[in-house]
Amino acid sequence: MLTAVSIHNMSLLSAALIAVLFALAALHLYWGVGGRWPGRDEDSLRLMVAGVKQGRMYGFLPCAMVATALSAAAAIVYARGSAIMDGGFAWVVVAGYVVLILVFGLRGIAPYVSPAFEYARGTPFFELNRLYYAPLCLLIAAALAADFPRAAL
Repeated sequence: MLTAVSIHNMSLLSAALIAVLFALAALHLYWGVGGRWPGRDEDSLRLMVAGVKQGRMYGFLPCAMVATALSAAAAIVYARGSAIMDGGFAWVVVAGYVVLILVFGLRGIAPYVSPAFEYARGTPFFELNRLYYAPLCLLIAAALAADFPRAAL
């Protein structure tokens, strides 16, 4: 069971979520500036992280947009332990958590219940998504649900 342990007004779970979200943001920025891990080149990277069989790997702008969204998610989690929760804007954090739980939850369950990722069948991404990427999204959604700011309700 996930529990919240207070560290300077922030739970250990909140700190872990922030670290994971920022790490994912950094990884997307790395790809946006030309990084190729876990691939060897642009083609192998595209097949592993996007599942697109033809074309180019996503460029800086799309990668930066995902990194910005992940950083905003980390900011929402950070705000849970801030003074904003004592003011009239706690609803922003609560709404942010609801949206994040839905986004990560739907992204996590999609490969198992919808044809959303069928375009990638036959690529390394297809299997990596089912084995690692989607479960990570489900884990993030579950951690967000466990860390939900109930006191604001």
